[in-house]
Amino acid sequence: MAGAGHEDAAADFDPLRPKLMRVAYRMLGSVADAEDIIQEAFIRWMGADRAAVREPEAFLRRTVTRLCLDQLKSARRQRETYVGPWLPDPVVEEEEEEDVTLPLMLALERLSPLERAAFLLHDVFGLAFEEVATTIQRDPAACRQLAARARAHVREERPRFRIEKQRGLELARAFFTASRSGDMKGLGAMLAADVSVHSDGGGKRPAAMQPIVGFDAVMKLHEYLAALFRKDGSKLVRAGFVNGLPGFVTLEADGELQTTALEIEDGKVAAIYVVRNPDKLRHLH
Repeated sequence: MAGAGHEDAAADFDPLRPKLMRVAYRMLGSVADAEDIIQEAFIRWMGADRAAVREPEAFLRRTVTRLCLDQLKSARRQRETYVGPWLPDPVVEEEEEEDVTLPLMLALERLSPLERAAFLLHDVFGLAFEEVATTIQRDPAACRQLAARARAHVREERPRFRIEKQRGLELARAFFTASRSGDMKGLGAMLAADVSVHSDGGGKRPAAMQPIVGFDAVMKLHEYLAALFRKDGSKLVRAGFVNGLPGFVTLEADGELQTTALEIEDGKVAAIYVVRNPDKLRHLH
């Protein structure tokens, strides 16, 4: 009977898993933590009186969101002791994400957990404030205020320009070629004057401890890196969209993967986000 109960629970749960994973990942910015949340939600689903649940999707979304809110409390403490800049785990897809790009995910980090939940559930996933209120256990008026505060904080990070998909991938490949071959003239032509580099090594692989800001500083960094690439190589694994931004996955000389995402404004690379922390790249293997 236990096996049958597991199968019955999975029959309702498994079709909803991708949607639930999207909620959990956008709340937490960690693939591994989101997967743990989804597993815990399934365990709770198996233990629930499922016959009494009229809308499994709403029930499970509430469960996942509340588990994420609990997780965010401990995640914030972990972020305070994180070595160097923190970036969300890279999710690499063939298509551009329309709703939540990497800069917006970083902006969400500055919100309180409840602001983050209200914004994502209402503005990104399109839930009515009544449903948001039920989910985060606040009244609808409070949820409107939470979402409005969140919106004011993240407004500047919503994409202002949509780059055509193929053009974005072309820029990503051109950036890879120029940066690895030492074509500094070609690389410089791609960069905005106030370009910045944000690299997340988590203290486990070499990475800048602070963002590197400004054209000259970023060019100097890439001149140094180009000398290393000429010596040890860097292999392009695939180009794609990394957290909604054009980018690529590489295999570096130390045998580890790395992701690079490019924020592009007015046809120029305005920010470069590099994830090197191996803990954040395991799911890409």
